[in-house]
Amino acid sequence: MNIKKLYKASVMTALLIAIGSLANAQNNTLTAKEKKEGWKLLFDGKTSKGWRSAKSESFPTGSPGWVVKDGTMTIQATNGAESQNAGDIVTVDEYGPFEMSFDFKLTRGANSGVKYFVTLQEKSGGSAIGLEYQVLDDDVHPDAKLGRDGNRTLASLYDLKTSDKKGAVRPIGEWNTGKIIVYPNNHVEHWLNGKKVLEYERKSPEYRELVKMSKHKVWKDFGEADKGHILLQDHGNEVSYRNIKIKLLK
Repeated sequence: MNIKKLYKASVMTALLIAIGSLANAQNNTLTAKEKKEGWKLLFDGKTSKGWRSAKSESFPTGSPGWVVKDGTMTIQATNGAESQNAGDIVTVDEYGPFEMSFDFKLTRGANSGVKYFVTLQEKSGGSAIGLEYQVLDDDVHPDAKLGRDGNRTLASLYDLKTSDKKGAVRPIGEWNTGKIIVYPNNHVEHWLNGKKVLEYERKSPEYRELVKMSKHKVWKDFGEADKGHILLQDHGNEVSYRNIKIKLLK
């Protein structure tokens, strides 16, 4: 390689590094508009502040487990078991009606989930109980074939209602953006990469019928708490999260 080509390569490398650094700097931050609208970061991109174990008051620091690095909150891979290693993490605070946005990145075959209205009152033995925005590699993980009519697939209301996400899914290894909106009147929406993929009415007769047909039927008043924690699930697979933010709705 001659000097001219070497110089061009060096400049290009420096440019790519600068672009990457700029992109990272823009993650886990709020714009002036978002701050004015009442948005709050649930993850500062640097620490586990605001999060704790679903089973104790402290944040799980064992390895392999949850790692905060390079602006992401990542659950490391273990053996694919549900909440048997580092375990789920939940927000210290509880939330009622809200709009929540989060980025997630799956590895091949991975399983996780974002749960809401988690009260930590049930003694489940596995993952803590709550309504779940499913985070899953539908093509590889066997859970996608279980349940009813695909109601355990990506962005679905886990084991209750199937998402319609055609054309909205980004490939494994790329960042996707999920959104959950719970209105004060208990209307709920799941979004994926800017597309609304399902909606339902929490506490409605139709919702309760769905619960009766699901694995959640064993829990009294499942998903009907007025407020609860937000949960990120440890299912023994590597999944990363960033840009986790929430706005209370009134």
